[in-house]
Amino acid sequence: MTVKKMAKKKKVIENPMENEAAAIQQPITETLEKNYMPYAMSVIVSRAIPEIDGFKPSHRKLLYTMYKMGLLNGQKTKSANIVGQTMRLNPHGDSSIYETMVRLTRGHEALLHPFIDSKGSFGKQYSRDMAYAASRYTEAKLDPICHELFSGIDKNSVDFVPNYDNTTEEPTLLPTTFPNILVSPNLGIAVGMACSICSFNLAEICDGAIALLKNPNTTVERMLDIVKAPDFPGGAQIIYDREQMKRIYETGTGSFKMRAKYEYVKTDNCIDILEIPYSSSIESIMKKATDMIKTGKLREVSDVRDAIDLNGFKLTFDLKKDANPDLVMQKLFTLTELENNFDCNFNILVEGTPMQLGIREILTEWIKFRSKCVRRELNYDLEKKLSKLELLEGLMKILVDIDEAIRIIRNTKKEADVVPNLSTAFGLTTNQAEYIADIKLRNINREYIINRGKEVESLVADIKEIKETLRDELKLKALIISTLQEVKKKYGKPRKTEIVEREEVHEKPKEDIFFENYNCRIIMTRGGYFKKLSVQSVRAADEQKLKEGDYVIYKEDTDNRGEMFFFTDKGQIYRAKVADFDLCKSSQMGDYIPTTLSMDDDEHVVSCKMLYELNPEHKMVYIFENGKGVRVSLGVYEAKSRRRKISGAFSSVSALAGAVYEGDKPVNIFIRSDAGRGMLIKSSLIPEKNTRTAAGVQIMKLPKKGVKVDLVTDRIEDVGQDALKCKKLALPSTGSPLGQLTFNF
Repeated sequence: MTVKKMAKKKKVIENPMENEAAAIQQPITETLEKNYMPYAMSVIVSRAIPEIDGFKPSHRKLLYTMYKMGLLNGQKTKSANIVGQTMRLNPHGDSSIYETMVRLTRGHEALLHPFIDSKGSFGKQYSRDMAYAASRYTEAKLDPICHELFSGIDKNSVDFVPNYDNTTEEPTLLPTTFPNILVSPNLGIAVGMACSICSFNLAEICDGAIALLKNPNTTVERMLDIVKAPDFPGGAQIIYDREQMKRIYETGTGSFKMRAKYEYVKTDNCIDILEIPYSSSIESIMKKATDMIKTGKLREVSDVRDAIDLNGFKLTFDLKKDANPDLVMQKLFTLTELENNFDCNFNILVEGTPMQLGIREILTEWIKFRSKCVRRELNYDLEKKLSKLELLEGLMKILVDIDEAIRIIRNTKKEADVVPNLSTAFGLTTNQAEYIADIKLRNINREYIINRGKEVESLVADIKEIKETLRDELKLKALIISTLQEVKKKYGKPRKTEIVEREEVHEKPKEDIFFENYNCRIIMTRGGYFKKLSVQSVRAADEQKLKEGDYVIYKEDTDNRGEMFFFTDKGQIYRAKVADFDLCKSSQMGDYIPTTLSMDDDEHVVSCKMLYELNPEHKMVYIFENGKGVRVSLGVYEAKSRRRKISGAFSSVSALAGAVYEGDKPVNIFIRSDAGRGMLIKSSLIPEKNTRTAAGVQIMKLPKKGVKVDLVTDRIEDVGQDALKCKKLALPSTGSPLGQLTFNF
């Protein structure tokens, strides 16, 4: 080795990090382009997204293998045998191939028109946990509808490509005679895109394709009238919104709502769920329902059980006595997968390119695909018939002198000269001469040749018809239409999924659905604490826990249906349903209302009242700290929307001392000032005002500045019998001195 070469080698060895850094430097975009993009495209094109024939490669390889095995007309064979044969085309594990096969079977119930006639346990589409049997136990063959998948496949209707190891060939597409892409549901997740194609009724889709073949300008509105809505093998109901469905038909994206079908069995007091949405599973429904029963959200149900039997799907909810089945179903629809959305994303591959298309565009692309298949079939038939016609025309030529033909064949010394000699003698082509030379001796007679000659007329007519069909686009379309009509007649079925107009679905508000009524006692304290007590809690302990110095200003035995109105010292009313509050015990303080209802800073509850409705004929009486009072009709608080907070509910010129409810008749109101004077009056003495913010009129004369009304109550029993001594019949009044009058607060 020369010194120069040794020096160069030494230099390389001395800087190994430099060389390594130079070797691994690569822009991230280049890395993605070279390494990630081929993988992404492979998943999109060769795995997850269906082609225009409605199949992913795994489905197509499996069905074609079964076709080549003779399972279209033959007897069933073990699934393990099918899986093993499919591995010649699909280089994946046997378990993934078998899972693909399971979904296509009649037993799995995932397709409106299954492609595989199965025997054995194949699980169910509506169950996550119902396992399918091993492939060695089950049997299968192709369903009769597969005749429509492979029609023309042996007539060069589609392209074939070598399989992964070049030992055989497989079709790139199947020449389906109907738009299977919209008849079979398809879900797939690729890289950067996904597809979710719902299934449609075969008869409706055939009609839609026929309408588009007859009039390429068929509108989406017209298509909606023909292809009414998706149709699923599991049935159930679609809550139909035409505008929503129109968007899906136009764009290929969107969602629609589905709900289960059920019946109430009065004799057993139970609800039987007979069909559930396609995207729901029985396990998730049962788990959610069981959790609701345990937590008390579904008190009307005593048990939920899987009642699936040989008759099909059934999920049973056993009801308690006096339970309302409609209300129970409203709860279940709201909180479980008995009502579910199906999200549509019509991504398909068209000539290897992913596209998001609407229904009309998908049918248009299928018509283009089907037209190509039919043209290729017709060209194949034309070539065969032309070839046969050529041979028969040659046969007719020897009819002139059969004996001469036999003599030529007999006297020709070399076998290789037979064909040329026949060609020369009768003016035949090489193919014609070969055909005549290969005829058996017993068939070289006038009767045989004349009978074969009769076929010529029929062949000429067929060839003429094929050529006219290939030239005339209308005739080609008519041929496709006739095929679609035959498919519809042979395989069409009534809709399984019921269409229910959105206007026909009467849904109750959530607060009504989850409302539970029971008797209770409500208590409000001056300090702002609110309690809702159960009947059992009231019976167990009559003494309430209160903060030191606090006392009860409102107490009523009622039920859970009412609504609480809280009147504050800021001229505002806060509303809350009694049902919004949790039950508490007598030993608890209760809910602090200013915090619970998010009141303003330094805002306090002065009074409260429980009401079932805002009756305009009933009144609220407000007494303010400045001694003024006013009566206001409850009708002034009516509004189109239920507001949680009513601002400017009454006058804020002076702070509110108390609010008293006046129903059908006047009530007694006791008013006290901090100067030690009190008065008992009828509420009817106080003038009524039409404006809710009216300041009112003077009710109690206050002797000097700084004195204020500090107590207003209609609970005369808590004031005591001495309150009757303070009764006044005219207003305003200074009230009576209270002296030693005590209060039971």
